[in-house]
Amino acid sequence: MAASDNCARVTRASKKRAAAAAVVEGQSANKKRVVLGELSNVQNLNASVVGQKRKAKSQITKCKPKKRAKVGVAPTIKTTVVSEDNEPKLTVDDLLDDPEMKGPYSSDIYAYLRKMEAEPKRRPIPNYIEKIQTDVSANMRGVLVDWMVEVAEEYKLGPDTLYLSISYLDRFLSMNILSRQRLQLLGVSSMLIASKYEEITPPHVEDFCYITDNTYRRDEVVKMEADILKSLNFEMGNPTAKTFLRRFTNVAQEDFKIPNLQLEFLGYYLAELSLLDYNFVKFLPSMVAASVVFLAKFIIRPKLHPWGPGIQQYTGYKPADLRPCVILLHDLYMARRGGSLIAVREKYKLHRFKCVAMMPSPPEIPFSYFEEA
Repeated sequence: MAASDNCARVTRASKKRAAAAAVVEGQSANKKRVVLGELSNVQNLNASVVGQKRKAKSQITKCKPKKRAKVGVAPTIKTTVVSEDNEPKLTVDDLLDDPEMKGPYSSDIYAYLRKMEAEPKRRPIPNYIEKIQTDVSANMRGVLVDWMVEVAEEYKLGPDTLYLSISYLDRFLSMNILSRQRLQLLGVSSMLIASKYEEITPPHVEDFCYITDNTYRRDEVVKMEADILKSLNFEMGNPTAKTFLRRFTNVAQEDFKIPNLQLEFLGYYLAELSLLDYNFVKFLPSMVAASVVFLAKFIIRPKLHPWGPGIQQYTGYKPADLRPCVILLHDLYMARRGGSLIAVREKYKLHRFKCVAMMPSPPEIPFSYFEEA
């Protein structure tokens, strides 16, 4: 009798294990991987080139990337605003208590960031596609960046990781001729380096191979990673538009009686749109961030001048300085440029971002707004 009971228990345990294995196998079959393949050099590429949107959550459980904690800069929360996704948001008072925003160090920190962003070793060549590349076009770069936005969402990577990835990509392409067949390899390898730099638990090399449907082997990704590091002389840390956007948005919030989440999310959206367009490579990150705040305030309150003396003094940019960048950014927002690249647009149509991608905007920005306030 005892032997029979033991046998029955073993049989039941075996069935449970088999059932669990079947579920996992079924989930793995539902995973969608993307191969960019040979990128076409055609204007306004169809969104289908990017591949199908991945609706299923990633089943790769060996890594759960998290945002890196910013040590020593987190302000003390006095009053908390809770967004729709139940994430606490800081009030204006909290944001301005940040030691990077005011006090004896604020101006020195900002001056250091402005100096660093302009260093030639941290900047891509503004016209590298025309001057260096022979097989890569601006459209191909846009398709790749659009896909990288999806990868960052898939693996829950922080925004700084995405911005750094694209910075590495542009800087590498400024110094090295690359074939279109290896462009996606450059993208995933750049993201691998940025993940190691920013994330607490970065995805593994195998994860980045998988997301390309194993188009590239592990040794190819590792080799490209080494090539990027050598080309950039291991200068991996540099301010991006996101770095300045945090600071400028905090200052812009002073114009509102209560913290405006739409301004914050709209700024995120516009900044990520700028990543898609090769024409923004020539602008300094601080100028892109200032233009983002300018345009976000205009979209939210089109009848009010978006640039005041306070933010002009803090950023160091006059409205006339921002005009070329703001006009390009507005064209992106209105889908006059890059309309076929949809990853960023779909991302910011979600309720957790207040659906800012669907906010209406006047078709033109009054010229008077580019005059000094």
